[in-house]
Amino acid sequence: MLKFLDIFFTVFHVLLIFFNLFGWCFKKTRKLNFITVNLTVFSWFVLGIWYGLGYCPLTDWHYQVKYALGASSLPSSYIKYLFDTLTGFNSNVDMINTAAFLGLLWCILGSYITNFLDWKKKA
Repeated sequence: MLKFLDIFFTVFHVLLIFFNLFGWCFKKTRKLNFITVNLTVFSWFVLGIWYGLGYCPLTDWHYQVKYALGASSLPSSYIKYLFDTLTGFNSNVDMINTAAFLGLLWCILGSYITNFLDWKKKA
């Protein structure tokens, strides 16, 4: 079951990241993208007050599975974990965090602008 959960969280988390980054590009997915981007912002900055800036419950749950599978010393950033796993590098956490933050800004701007323009067209 743990191996299944590990694969599930990897696939789901990667798909959510890509959906946040690009879901606003397609008219049919803009509203859902707006919701997921706002949930991400809430998680990073509101839940982050208690759990640390950039907190993501998916990362927390996935890492619990990984630790149960025997992993150790996982980075606090899931993006760093993915990048390092895919490339074999030990990337700079500050660089990765900056890229992740810029990606979030991209998501926010894209989602808010396109949803606002869609709403304005209907009005």
